[in-house]
Amino acid sequence: MSLRGSVVTLPLLLPVLLGAAACAPSDESPTASDSSTGAASCAKADLPLREPGTLTIGTDSPAYDPWFSNNDPTNGKGYESAVAYAVADQLGFSRDEVTWVKVPFNSSYKPGPKDFDFDINQISITPARAQVVDFSDGYYAASQAVIALKGTPGAEATSLDDLKGLRLGAQTGTTSLTAIRDVIQPDQDPAVFEDTNAAKQALQNDQVDAILADLPTAFYISAVEIPNSTIVGQFQPETGQQEEFGMLFEKGSGLVPCVNDALATLRSDGTLDDLEKKWLSDVVDVPTLQ
Repeated sequence: MSLRGSVVTLPLLLPVLLGAAACAPSDESPTASDSSTGAASCAKADLPLREPGTLTIGTDSPAYDPWFSNNDPTNGKGYESAVAYAVADQLGFSRDEVTWVKVPFNSSYKPGPKDFDFDINQISITPARAQVVDFSDGYYAASQAVIALKGTPGAEATSLDDLKGLRLGAQTGTTSLTAIRDVIQPDQDPAVFEDTNAAKQALQNDQVDAILADLPTAFYISAVEIPNSTIVGQFQPETGQQEEFGMLFEKGSGLVPCVNDALATLRSDGTLDDLEKKWLSDVVDVPTLQ
């Protein structure tokens, strides 16, 4: 799972989480909501809300870039703020009908009643969490990112082919290791590390030219843990089980099907792709490797 089952940030900004795990294990199957309780309709007046006429959305504070901007989820800037308002619009809510509440990350997926309609906070969909809360369909599948030290051969790569001749490494049992083997298919077997800390140390010791991690984790590594590193690029693997972020709901929420309908529309009309490009590629200047 990514750092937080969750997130990080840019070199100019502080990280979203300090107690981070590693990349998502490749055998972890994301599970969206299994709620069988649907709203009678998705008309705004029929939605099962905490407060009629108001959509209450939770996220943590501080809320960090590139998921939010200037620690202000209400401004519609940053990927998750933009997605949240796009969903709200699909559900029929104007900006002034959306209210944000602070929800500490680790509290969001605890069992029990919630003080929000849904929470959006880089929360990875996992089977364990889905036992006690409901999730929307995924609104973001974490790209794989390549991290190298500045001024080294790894930092010069501009395509997936450029990576084939490099010494690559990743944590065992992760989507990143699967991506190296299945997508990049390097000339030499990748180095396999017990955890991300070992992979980072190997990079700093010149045992590998580059390491792979999911993009949120890569933001954290580059911004905080290895300041002289750079994110060379990102790519979306077509193989293996990908880590996805989902909106989180109280277990049994009848709002889930309507949010899923909204996400389906935003996915089919290209809105999610456009927002991802704007806030997670263009703004943070992480090129896509092909």
